[in-house]
Amino acid sequence: MTSTVTDPVGGVTEASETELAELRDTVRAVCADAGGIAAVRALPEHAPGIDAELWDTLGRQVGLAALGLPEHAGGIGGLAEIAVVCEELGRTLAPVPLLSSTVLAGQVLARCGTADEPLAELAAGRVHALAVAAPDGVWRPDAVPVAVTWRDGVPVVDGTAPFVLDGADAEALVVAAEGADGVDLFLVDLVDPHGPGVTVRRVPTLDLSRGQAVVSFAGVRARALTANGEGTEVVGRALDVALVALAAEQLGGAQAALDMTVAHVRDRMQFGRAVGSFQAVKHTCADMLLQVEASRSAVVRAVRAAGSPESLAEAAAVAQAWCGEAFAYVAAECVQLHGGMGFTWEHDAHLYFRRAQSDAVLLGGAAHHRERLAGLLGW
Repeated sequence: MTSTVTDPVGGVTEASETELAELRDTVRAVCADAGGIAAVRALPEHAPGIDAELWDTLGRQVGLAALGLPEHAGGIGGLAEIAVVCEELGRTLAPVPLLSSTVLAGQVLARCGTADEPLAELAAGRVHALAVAAPDGVWRPDAVPVAVTWRDGVPVVDGTAPFVLDGADAEALVVAAEGADGVDLFLVDLVDPHGPGVTVRRVPTLDLSRGQAVVSFAGVRARALTANGEGTEVVGRALDVALVALAAEQLGGAQAALDMTVAHVRDRMQFGRAVGSFQAVKHTCADMLLQVEASRSAVVRAVRAAGSPESLAEAAAVAQAWCGEAFAYVAAECVQLHGGMGFTWEHDAHLYFRRAQSDAVLLGGAAHHRERLAGLLGW
């Protein structure tokens, strides 16, 4: 069986089920060799960030840094491959910048006609971050917190960008800024993240497996990537791909939490019987399975919609509206069904709970995406 998907930037790629399965197995094996979820526990608790060694293996050696990018930049695969990889990374909460750099920043750069050099650097493994969130954490073109002015023909940006995923580990930022012509995109090099005009502050996060930063600009010279207010459409299209990638991550995390729970209730004995034999526990596990399988259907549907920007926008909104809440539910029940041990720091259940709660609002909560879906459908 062969699935045909349209690359987010317009090319067409074909990936057989066998090829996708091989990609899945490769990513799973690399994450297992890295210790699985132990890679998260190895990060500093007060400053979650990136596992540089794991990203070197996955991003540069395996080539995932170029996933879903155009061929001229060395890109490979399309949305089907992105979904498969993100699902596997979600299983172990892998602390790598695939979502922040390859998907978010990469998909934006891929739609900018003047970004060949930074796109090639990103595809080679250099970490870029995307700074487009409004103060409430979602993308709203009418509330961009950074402004741009032009001085002697050079764009200069001022303002503070919140909620920048992996911003403290990035070497460059793709920034949305409001100017006289509307919202456009600019590239800010962060070779020296504490250089004149740029302040990068790593912030504490609920999710211990993914870092965030607040980046402030004070008269920082930048490189223009779009013009005439084209940034709004570029970011919107790129975020549709990112929403599917995030939904796939949430699916992987929910599946891992379900598997962990089923294994526990099957082996845990109480009153001479396995805990999983009690009706209330059975029903809860069945509800968890329903949430996971419905999430899988939403992700598969979104991947199949990749050939049409309009269909992808609708399917991405559906996927995120469902998968965010589903992961949060499954992760919470995972903690509960593990009993007292599920609430301990030593158990991994809380790591999935933290990621689920964080992801549920990462690119806008379920209510935000339902409202967007209503608008897309003309309701």
